[in-house]
Amino acid sequence: MDRPAIIRKTEQDLRVAPHLADYEGVRRGYSWAGAGQALAGLPGGALNIAHEAVDRHALGPLRDRVALRFVANEAPAIEISFAELARLTSRFANVLRQLGVQKGERLFVLAGRIPELYVAVLGSLKCGVVVTPLFSAFGPEPIATRINLGEASVLVTTDTLYRRKVKAWRERMPSLRHVLLVSDDGTPTREPDTVDLAGLMASASDDFATTPTSPDDVSLLHFTSGTTGTPKGAIHVHGAVITHHATGRFALDLHEDDRYWCTADPGWVTGTSYGIIAPLLHGVTSLVDREEFDAQRWYTLLEQERISVWYTAPTAIRMLMKAGAELARGHTYPALRFIASVGEPLNPEAVWWGKDVLGLPIHDNWWQTETGGIMIANTPAFDIKPGSMGRPLPGIDAAIVEHLEAEGEAPRVREIAAPGVDGELALRAGWPSMFRGYLNNEARYRKCFAGEWYLTGDLARRDEDGYYWFVGRADDVIKSAGHLIGPFEVESVLMEHPAVAEAGVIGKPDPIVGEVVKAFVSLKGGHAADEALRLDIMAHARKRLGAAVAPKEIAFLPMLPRTRSGKIMRRLLKARELGLPEGDTSTMEGGA
Repeated sequence: MDRPAIIRKTEQDLRVAPHLADYEGVRRGYSWAGAGQALAGLPGGALNIAHEAVDRHALGPLRDRVALRFVANEAPAIEISFAELARLTSRFANVLRQLGVQKGERLFVLAGRIPELYVAVLGSLKCGVVVTPLFSAFGPEPIATRINLGEASVLVTTDTLYRRKVKAWRERMPSLRHVLLVSDDGTPTREPDTVDLAGLMASASDDFATTPTSPDDVSLLHFTSGTTGTPKGAIHVHGAVITHHATGRFALDLHEDDRYWCTADPGWVTGTSYGIIAPLLHGVTSLVDREEFDAQRWYTLLEQERISVWYTAPTAIRMLMKAGAELARGHTYPALRFIASVGEPLNPEAVWWGKDVLGLPIHDNWWQTETGGIMIANTPAFDIKPGSMGRPLPGIDAAIVEHLEAEGEAPRVREIAAPGVDGELALRAGWPSMFRGYLNNEARYRKCFAGEWYLTGDLARRDEDGYYWFVGRADDVIKSAGHLIGPFEVESVLMEHPAVAEAGVIGKPDPIVGEVVKAFVSLKGGHAADEALRLDIMAHARKRLGAAVAPKEIAFLPMLPRTRSGKIMRRLLKARELGLPEGDTSTMEGGA
């Protein structure tokens, strides 16, 4: 089906007045110093994420509003108000102080989406302890690797996860002084060399004076996997809260009476920045679903929980698409007004699917672990160009740059002014949530900057209207017979074929043209992976992309390898195709 290039927004599409209605006007007058005035702060210029997210609401008219609503199968919902959350996080902060844990020490949390995870993250921030949430599905080795890299003093986990993934490795984690266990069945733990968290919380005081952290004090340590080598620990500070607040307002358009659902796990940076911090900053009620993905359940939650703003991942959207439109149309979504997506570029077909099936287009946005917050977005008031990541938010200056010959080890770049030219996406340094280093790797951090520009490692282009389009990672771009081919463009076209559920594209070495395009696809239900279908998909791609860009080979896989945050691991597809080392697979869905 031929689609318009732009989804034009009308007043009917805007069910509430958007915060960023005057994009150009807000950008012209915007400053991060001014943005910080929206927060309360602490005496002496101090700034603390937990105070802004929890206590300032608990001390005001929102004290009795539900901050977090936890739901699970065959269990009653658990609701925690802002006042109760302030009390619980103060107790946790006092627990850490009683254990002798000091400001600047590091605490890791290994748990599913249970209330104790959220209390531990916010309570740690309240007392100046640096936090790292880990994926609960990690295996023992990646857990130990990250704990050792981060030199964690404290681990909060459940007794089941401790027995399965930590206990046998405890001696290999010499920095770990305290393990605080959450009981899975409500009975106090008896594991040696651990402490029952519930018992400590029961005896702790509700009163705690928030530690006066400065905007430059470290708050969060997020690990991001490189192509090879050990994970990189991206260091973030309390001043990042200014970006979390601003982007929650502009990119997610949060209003105080919203009911919000971010489906990301806090073990991924999105689940921390926008699953915990940003919604609390805006005083909204957040839904936390403790279960794994299930299409029927998700549609039921959107309907029954009256979700108004929904932030999810492209992988989840594709899985919903695969489940069929009829399932979605069996529900109504009277409160839903805005859908956003992040994790990898959102294919145009998925944007249109949202409009056709859910009644709302899906708004893609772009950011990285290193940026700490959303940088480029499609906001509610923007017309959408399906396939585009949108435009830079207020306070963010973006550019497309080309690399020049380096002077020593320092990268040098030149801005590409003309639209429509591929280059590396760069951001002018200085936004509050910009990472402040890679843990114990200053040399790698310095290579991320060329003068005033942070180099993202993503290839993109900017069009004549200032919209940015993702081309691929710098090391993903396929060079074939003089053509630069972006995997995302090929994947988007493949996904428009009615049989294709997901697609991942790599460059396969070829002695004649350098590389040929090879595609790996998983199919929707009801389609057989046979030669006739392979030829049909290839013909579809050739018709849309031309012979120079379309895949020369197509392989069928039951499922494509993905990170837990939903990104298709092209490098893993390539490594397996070529028989190369697979590198770090600890963030892989279903991995070690």
